[in-house]
Amino acid sequence: MSQRVEDVIQLLCHLSQMKGMKAAVKHYARGALLGIPTALLGGLLGGPVGMAVGGAFGGLLGSRMSSGPFKPVPQILWQLPPAEKKKLYNKAIVFLSHLDWTDIGELTALVMGNMYLQENLTAVLINYLSKELGAMIQ
Repeated sequence: MSQRVEDVIQLLCHLSQMKGMKAAVKHYARGALLGIPTALLGGLLGGPVGMAVGGAFGGLLGSRMSSGPFKPVPQILWQLPPAEKKKLYNKAIVFLSHLDWTDIGELTALVMGNMYLQENLTAVLINYLSKELGAMIQ
């Protein structure tokens, strides 16, 4: 992966760490798949009432499982596959394309000295996490 991509990901990690951002990536399919078998099992054991109770129990249990624990955003970013890092880079570079940097230290200094860039990069990151990964941001 390109050094510029790594620099931008590292910058976003630094920015999110400064803001104390955490996110929980949801696992919708796992939660949904739990509701169906519990309704079926309830129906087999208790008829129509058992199906209703089993479906309600499965739905509650599934919704509880559908969101993972909150993790620091830098941890989530470093675990992204290279293609996703590149996608995030492409969104962030829109605001960084006018900057000329040689290393991560210089890039970080340039961005931390500019509130406009910080706000826009934070918005890019929040948008990416919520829309692309389906994460809840804290």
